[in-house]
Amino acid sequence: MPIPQQRQDQGEERGPGLRQDREIETLDEFDRRAAGGALAGFRVQSVDLTGRTRQLLSLDTAGAVFLGCPMEPGALAKVRADGALVFPPVPHLPFDPYRGALYTPDQLFEHLAEGYEATPDALAHAWYLRTRGGGDVFASMLRAVHDDAVSDALDERLAGARVVGVMGGHATERGTDAYAGAARLGRTLARSGLTVATGGGPGAMEAANLGAYLADAGPEATAEALELLGKTPSFRPSVTDWARAAFEVRQRWPHGGPSVGIPTWFYGHEPPNAFASHIAKYFANALREDGLLARCTAGVVFLPGAAGTVQEVFDAATANYYGSRGEPAPMVLVDEEHWTRTLPVWPLLTALAAGRPMAGRIALVRTVDEAPAALAGLTRLPVGA
Repeated sequence: MPIPQQRQDQGEERGPGLRQDREIETLDEFDRRAAGGALAGFRVQSVDLTGRTRQLLSLDTAGAVFLGCPMEPGALAKVRADGALVFPPVPHLPFDPYRGALYTPDQLFEHLAEGYEATPDALAHAWYLRTRGGGDVFASMLRAVHDDAVSDALDERLAGARVVGVMGGHATERGTDAYAGAARLGRTLARSGLTVATGGGPGAMEAANLGAYLADAGPEATAEALELLGKTPSFRPSVTDWARAAFEVRQRWPHGGPSVGIPTWFYGHEPPNAFASHIAKYFANALREDGLLARCTAGVVFLPGAAGTVQEVFDAATANYYGSRGEPAPMVLVDEEHWTRTLPVWPLLTALAAGRPMAGRIALVRTVDEAPAALAGLTRLPVGA
């Protein structure tokens, strides 16, 4: 059974040149900046500095901010004397509230060989359940700091990218036509040069991330992966078995393409999927939902889903209706039967759009394979297989 391995450090998770110039998020970066003789005004984020006492004692750190950076007592006293602000590491947490980069699947599923309950993802959710209802201002502050750090890392990762969202239900099982269709969609969009972003969970979300992961591996690889995954159709009853099946596929094709997953610990019954190369996982679902849709600059494709997907449709529609994010973002709804009869969202959406700029940015298609062309028609972007 393949076990997730750490293959990327935090520095490798960022797009080059996309961060704020005054943020230091890796030890190599610290060393380069320290060679200049001063860290005044810099923000050093979750970097272990216990081996850099000599440099810290000689550097000007006035106005610097150290977020969760372990350091020796002498160095700590010196930087505080300089006037630097120091936010110390918080012991016994299953997550780093100051993290400087997005998660990888390997990080969230570390220790999967011992069962999902032993992974950082499961431990963070357990901590969330223990602390969310107690009114503990310290715990709520830690969640807020973590989520803000994740948002910062997500902005850095997506800066300059054309991002297309794929929204759909978590109940879509591996081995079904609907799952295979979502995988084809993710592959087509990724091969068109778009960055696929999903809610990061199971079902249709996983399928779209899978398609992007295998975008350069050829359609036969996708077919084989779908067959392998179909042996473990759902994350119920065992998240462990479900996740292990995904890592078997990742081991079979270890050099997958990039995509983004934006899940939440709010829905603890939905583990993140292992095919999004970069995972922005939040505690606050409202922040996660708004941030996901706001970053889908190239539009959103809505696959059949239930309450969560309906909420996402109207979150996007509200921004388009009021123009709160600028020009309306394209919206493509897939499955005419689902969106006009099962859940009659389309009639209300068209009524809202009437007479507004968003009217030219919405489309309803019958099948998932029609979605890329519909998106291209709404955006005039070269979307195709």
